[in-house]
Amino acid sequence: MNIKIGDLVARYSYDCDIIFRVVAIHDGMVELIGEELRLAADAPLPDLKKIEKVDRKEYEKTARENEEHYYRLFRKEARIMKERNDHEASGDYKENTSYFEMRGRVLHIDGDPNYLAKCTALYERLGIPVYGVHLSEREMPAQVRSLLEMVRPDILVVTGHDAYLSASGETNDIKAYRNSKLFGETVREARKVVPQLDQLIIFAGACQSNFEWLLKAGANFASSPERVNIHALDPVYIAAKISLTPFMERVGVLELIRHTLTGREGLGGVETKGVLRKGLPWRKEHS
Repeated sequence: MNIKIGDLVARYSYDCDIIFRVVAIHDGMVELIGEELRLAADAPLPDLKKIEKVDRKEYEKTARENEEHYYRLFRKEARIMKERNDHEASGDYKENTSYFEMRGRVLHIDGDPNYLAKCTALYERLGIPVYGVHLSEREMPAQVRSLLEMVRPDILVVTGHDAYLSASGETNDIKAYRNSKLFGETVREARKVVPQLDQLIIFAGACQSNFEWLLKAGANFASSPERVNIHALDPVYIAAKISLTPFMERVGVLELIRHTLTGREGLGGVETKGVLRKGLPWRKEHS
């Protein structure tokens, strides 16, 4: 079978349940990353089914429809939040309701350039200020400090690909994960710059990541409590919700996780303040 880097494939041994993209081939083994899920895996060449052109078109059509569904969900959440903020502002600023908003700025560090592009497109559609950076998971711990000092974000997202390898240890063994240790090291480095949980909101993790390890490292939100896969856009939803929540309010974990694509099996965290600030006066010529 002519499988090459960039092809979409599925694994026969898993009933072709997940679509992967081929990222490397060596000695008959193929390195894979999920096309919609933040999962890293490998498989022998004979175990792979290539997604042919006809199937690929159908898959891509379904993926676009799913993403548009997610976009509508996010936009609805953003609209509800804005309407509530407008209503509250009319009471806070009775003399002058022409106010402006300072939404939380996001630094999104992603191990997958394709996912980074999808995520930044969603941030921009929601009007969330974002600075996106593609780094391999191995580079993240060394680079995060300088990026934080340059961007000065309110919210940090550290994500990419991960996997729990049961053959390598129990779920509490950090050595049994592909990249959880690196995500945790990145969070620790970030906390050396901004220690307080409410001054820098951090989401960390990917599919099947060691949730407890990442929270102990200093993340506000992380994946994955039940070591399940998460969707590529889950971190964006969490970051966007916090960015649009006023800083005088707290984001309830259950409320936040309930509206994610993956749910409480894949995502969790601690009660956290929003970061949106209102101000006035708003002058149209300066907008």
